[in-house]
Amino acid sequence: MTSQITTQLPLPPHFHPSKVGEIWRVPYQQRAAEAEAWTKQHNIKPAANDKTRICLLLIDVQNTFCIPGFELFVGGKSGLGAVEDNQRLCEFIYRNLGIITTIISTLDTHTATQIFHPIFWINSNGEHPTPAATTITPKDIDQGIWQVNPAVAHSITNSDYELLKKHAYHYLKQLSQNGKYPLIIWPYHSMLGGIGHALVPSIEEAIFFHNLARQTQTKFEIKGENPLTENYSILRPEVLLDFAQNPLAQKNINLIQQLLKFDAVIIAGQAKSHCVAWTIDDLLTEIQQIDPTLTQKVYLLEDCTSPVVVPGVVDYTEQADAAFSRFSTAGMHIIKSSATIAALF
Repeated sequence: MTSQITTQLPLPPHFHPSKVGEIWRVPYQQRAAEAEAWTKQHNIKPAANDKTRICLLLIDVQNTFCIPGFELFVGGKSGLGAVEDNQRLCEFIYRNLGIITTIISTLDTHTATQIFHPIFWINSNGEHPTPAATTITPKDIDQGIWQVNPAVAHSITNSDYELLKKHAYHYLKQLSQNGKYPLIIWPYHSMLGGIGHALVPSIEEAIFFHNLARQTQTKFEIKGENPLTENYSILRPEVLLDFAQNPLAQKNINLIQQLLKFDAVIIAGQAKSHCVAWTIDDLLTEIQQIDPTLTQKVYLLEDCTSPVVVPGVVDYTEQADAAFSRFSTAGMHIIKSSATIAALF
């Protein structure tokens, strides 16, 4: 790793941990000039020179999940989970600026009329399900508790309501047969074009600073826009085939191949119990089909991710911890953001 910095860097003056849970505008041109000066001051080389290529994969570090008061803020056990995670994550990026080759950031991306949003479903009174407190199973359809809202067929299946019902029922059955979470009705979140969809400013700023300092393009991966399937994982949707066994959505083959070409992949983001766990699980599945020893190149930042916890409603801490334990057993490394990354390779 002769072309890379082997010690941790200091935090740049512009970083303020107290602002991580706030919304503000990143001053791009100012940060670009500061990044150039920072590069000269600390002799940071372009990422193209890296002998050991390290990817930081950030899962859904967006306002909708990471800012208190937003739609699906991930509070974790502490109640401030995502804010605390992102304070550590920003510090991790800045301290390892000269070591991280590429940052890939995923963006959960939705519109209103999707299978996991309230508008998609109604009961016999025409009422929509309560978000975050409602799951829907095939049994609920059979018993008439919930049905697809006929009005949404206009937008999704060109007004073919029977076709849409077939799609939905097949989807629910596939979730139960494949060991996935049942369909959860979520609050409207990560809405395309809205402020909730944007990256948390502190993370966006750190990513931008890295982009300029290392002269390497940040990569963004969009997921979740298909109206007929959830897409917790960036690597594949929850269900791939429709009721007629035709492709419903596709695996993200290009990203899988990109990740496996790196010497190391470090993963953080939100939420530990859902999008993070499902992404890692899908990556593990791909690795096991190719070469199980490749798990050794995957590192999980356990203190930069939190589970979904809605006090008095749901708590996915146990499921999240069980998933990370399974990933560790498979050969992946569980590390903390304070670790000296250069010493790991």
